[in-house]
Amino acid sequence: MSPSVLICDDSNMARKQVLRSLPEQWKTSAQIASNGAEALTILRDNSIEVLFLDLTMPGIDGIGVLQGIKKLNLDCSVFVISADIQPEMQAKVKALGAKEFIRKPVKPDVLISHLQQHGLL
Repeated sequence: MSPSVLICDDSNMARKQVLRSLPEQWKTSAQIASNGAEALTILRDNSIEVLFLDLTMPGIDGIGVLQGIKKLNLDCSVFVISADIQPEMQAKVKALGAKEFIRKPVKPDVLISHLQQHGLL
């Protein structure tokens, strides 16, 4: 059975790239959010098990989403996918509860490897 998945990125191209990188059986359960506010609404109203989250978005950014997840006490495995690869940012998202920090553009084999590491495949 595939987990419920949310892909949040303000770039349509990036969302499609993540969707194409998912395990085949997961693609049918994936929802899409184009910004942080939309992601938090979906997370609050649905039981999302895995979130793929961009950091740099207008309005509520990825950090804001991570803080919102913590504040709402939601149980969700978050994988941050971002081009912002600064070590300080990587440490910050992990401190806020992200499982992994994956560099953009996401590569399917890297994504699958991280999912396997965390027992999601």
